[in-house]
Amino acid sequence: MLQVSYIRENREQVLERLAVKNFKQPGLVDEIIALDEQRRSLQVTSEDLQSKANASAKQIGELMRTGKKDEADTLKGQTSAWKEEIKKLTDELASAEEELQQKIVLLPNLPHSSVPKGLTPEENEVVLENGAVPALPENALPHWELAAKYNLIDFELGVKITGAGFPVYKGKGAKLQRALISFFLDEAEKAGYNEVIPPLVVNEASGFGTGQLPDKEGQMYYINEDKLFLIPTAEVPITNLYRDVILKADELPVMNCGYTPCFRREAGSYGAHVRGLNRLHQFDKVEVVQVAHPEKSYAILEEMSLHVQGLLQKLGLPYRVLRLCGGDMGFASALTYDMETWSAAQQRWLEVSSVSNFETFQSNRLKLRFRNAEGKTQLAHTLNGSALALPRIVATLLENNQTEKGIKVPEVLVPYTKFEWID
Repeated sequence: MLQVSYIRENREQVLERLAVKNFKQPGLVDEIIALDEQRRSLQVTSEDLQSKANASAKQIGELMRTGKKDEADTLKGQTSAWKEEIKKLTDELASAEEELQQKIVLLPNLPHSSVPKGLTPEENEVVLENGAVPALPENALPHWELAAKYNLIDFELGVKITGAGFPVYKGKGAKLQRALISFFLDEAEKAGYNEVIPPLVVNEASGFGTGQLPDKEGQMYYINEDKLFLIPTAEVPITNLYRDVILKADELPVMNCGYTPCFRREAGSYGAHVRGLNRLHQFDKVEVVQVAHPEKSYAILEEMSLHVQGLLQKLGLPYRVLRLCGGDMGFASALTYDMETWSAAQQRWLEVSSVSNFETFQSNRLKLRFRNAEGKTQLAHTLNGSALALPRIVATLLENNQTEKGIKVPEVLVPYTKFEWID
């Protein structure tokens, strides 16, 4: 959530940056500024009347002690009128604050100055490409056919049990999945992250804190009886560990990681590009989350990007890094890098990670602060990234490593899988 004071003091810059994000309601900015002015005016008037009422209370006492009852009664009448006005102002102030809150949460985060303009994924900026794209024979199979051939994943069985988008991993497919999770967690620990196992359901306050609500409620699974949401990513519960927390400056950066299943309705996703593991309703992911000092958050974002790239390099997967354009960015993000791996059988790039800096957007909602060198509280910056999301990693590993003999398991995973080939 943007800070009202920043919007008020930087109106033109706010409008300019929102335009980069293709925000469709620029008039909302002036509505927020007007509501803030109304709120502040009501606050000043109320405080002025309260000050007069407090002073009159003392004066009434003095008049009563000196026998000036008539004057005291007159002043009592004036004080009562002031108190009635204060009550009315208090109600108006509460209403103005509620309306201001309802409107300000509709504003997305402002994109960083380096974010390119653009509306679609095709306008994202390619930062770098790494690794050679494998050349497969013409009879190479996509991962969903490989999964069936080697009895790794049963998509139809998942449909029978639950529905489309809930695959069943079997045999070496299940072991490969578990191996990747363990590998990603071990690499995160080596990088300095502390592992946590968070809840898989969160309340509305948690969803609001990280910006999923009210922006993405239609994409989240909701447990109506308990008013809880299944998590779309471990980012939500892990970041919310620090809701309403004041950290010490020397505790920054806070580095946590966690493995969780993730649940997304993916409403409106259809077509060939969602086949197999390309887009699921339930999938596994290892998430890395940091709470950082504002002066260091962008250096940390680059470090997080390099961490994810290191995982892809160790797996031997060709990849590229994209800086997302304004129109393709998430609601809460100030700057996002996407990492994509090349699917040799599908002949296209598949997103496997997003690494984002949210600056103070989440921490303002979370009231997540730290005490700076001057002893004053200040909003921290929050960052997170997929390290990594498993479905498309599995897809590209199967497709890119297929041979006539079978599917070669990356060397770094063999200590976890205990097998070198899927055959």
